[in-house]
Amino acid sequence: MSSIKSIAVIGLGYVGLPLTLLAASKKYKVFGIDIDPRKIKSLSEKKSYIDDVSDEQLAATSAVFTDDIKKVSQADAVIVCVPTPVTEDKMPDLGPVKGAVSAIAPHLKPGTLVVIESTINPGVCDEIVLPLLEEKTGMKVGKDIYLAHCPERINPGDPKWNVSNINRVIGANSQAELDIAVDLYENLIDAKIKPMGSLKEAEAVKIVENSFRDINIAFVNELAMSFHKLGINLENVIDGAATKPFSFMPHRPGAGVGGHCIPVDPYYLIEYAHGYGFEHDLLRGARTVNESMPQFTVDILSEGLNEHRLSLKGTAVTLLGLSYKPNVGDDRESPANVIKKILDEAEVDLTTYDPFILGNSTVQTLDEAMAGAEAIVLVTGHDEFKDIDPAFLKKNKTKVFIDGRNLFRHKKDEFAKNGITYIGIGI
Repeated sequence: MSSIKSIAVIGLGYVGLPLTLLAASKKYKVFGIDIDPRKIKSLSEKKSYIDDVSDEQLAATSAVFTDDIKKVSQADAVIVCVPTPVTEDKMPDLGPVKGAVSAIAPHLKPGTLVVIESTINPGVCDEIVLPLLEEKTGMKVGKDIYLAHCPERINPGDPKWNVSNINRVIGANSQAELDIAVDLYENLIDAKIKPMGSLKEAEAVKIVENSFRDINIAFVNELAMSFHKLGINLENVIDGAATKPFSFMPHRPGAGVGGHCIPVDPYYLIEYAHGYGFEHDLLRGARTVNESMPQFTVDILSEGLNEHRLSLKGTAVTLLGLSYKPNVGDDRESPANVIKKILDEAEVDLTTYDPFILGNSTVQTLDEAMAGAEAIVLVTGHDEFKDIDPAFLKKNKTKVFIDGRNLFRHKKDEFAKNGITYIGIGI
């Protein structure tokens, strides 16, 4: 193990908390620090608020959880894992990163390594983090203290890929800083660590990863809207294209794109490049398409209801799924929130249900959610929803089923036999 023996993790969310537990399991002395007193209270009581962390893991860890930022002074390395959201007008909000760096700086001792794991656009470390560190510490980055960027990679709810086994990239502005950071992460993570040529290169990697996904999802979502009018089953077309053994990667259409990364990260690059006189028209266009999918979902719901001479207003509609992805209780940037808002504005008699977010659901069971629903809109593909039976829906007098994730695309005829209008995204 390197000279780093103690670590402070700043921000105990979906990235920071698993990382804290991982570092403690690797025999580091670890301080998990967060400004949210509710999180610290929950952690002190060994109660997890994250799906991927169990109460048993918290009970077994040696990590110390605190809101005392002064504990940074006892750490050889400080890893910043705070969120990087966008504002309502889609402008990057670097407030949490600036706040975290400003908070830790007065407590950094000479020789400390600072790693930014938060997703940021190219230039943030050089233009914001580094100057802040030097201003508030009076020390020189690269000489007295060290700075690196290792963009987080985590996939909530994934039983295979987690913080311990996903390959990572690391960037720094000097070989010495890079070597220290690479050594730390090689001890932390059981996966490959790829050194990058600079801080900016490492920052760009995460933005490119998620922008790639956003663009490809936007492509199939645009096809879904087109093929809906053309009467072509997009899912069958994608399956056909996927038979090509090279140069095609299947992506699937849906009711919208959620999560903290894909709907957010492209805006960081869009705005940064704009400041340098370049316009990312493709990235902006992809965002426009993907942000239009909740409205498209409501539009096809309206079409389906019209077949039964029903309007949105006053109709009993059930929204299944509030989280942004299957089998997790995370609704950050979830398209369900947008769909719900649109339906509320349309004065729908709305019921919502998500088994992972019962606190925001209007009912507590799937049976309650389907009872009396004239129309159902499935937004999240939770496992619990996969056994919904068209015959049961017929008995329940459901008339329209909007499949926002195309889970039941192979049962389209079965819905029709039961007199239910089934509409998927692009099928």
